[in-house]
Amino acid sequence: MTFEGNGGDEIGGGDHHDRSIPHYHGDAVRILFVTGAVVLIIAQSTGAELPLTTLGAVISAALLAIAAGITNPMQYEIHWANALLSLAGTVLFGTTAIDHYRAGASFFDLSFIYVEALALISLIALYFTTRTIRGIIQRADLN
Repeated sequence: MTFEGNGGDEIGGGDHHDRSIPHYHGDAVRILFVTGAVVLIIAQSTGAELPLTTLGAVISAALLAIAAGITNPMQYEIHWANALLSLAGTVLFGTTAIDHYRAGASFFDLSFIYVEALALISLIALYFTTRTIRGIIQRADLN
């Protein structure tokens, strides 16, 4: 059995098998994590006020890219790690966005836009990761 990417016909042999697994949303989470990593690097590079140091932003972007790269339907543990990453991003960037806005930041302030985008990306990733975990738990109960 292969886990992904070699184009074989085995279970998990390529992304075309992912659609046949009920409630698997790892592909969407991959896209969201890579998008979040890119936004983090761009935001930090342009001087946006993020709740992370420069090193923290780069490490966070790298962790998101790594999680996206190893996410697959055959290794269930990664989805729990994805949930923790998504939850941390939602809490960190969500509270920062709300604090910025309540402190009088303009809706069009670039720092606010970046932080709000990161909060929303994290929240959507959390939703899709939770649905994937739910599907995994349901499949385990059926077996």
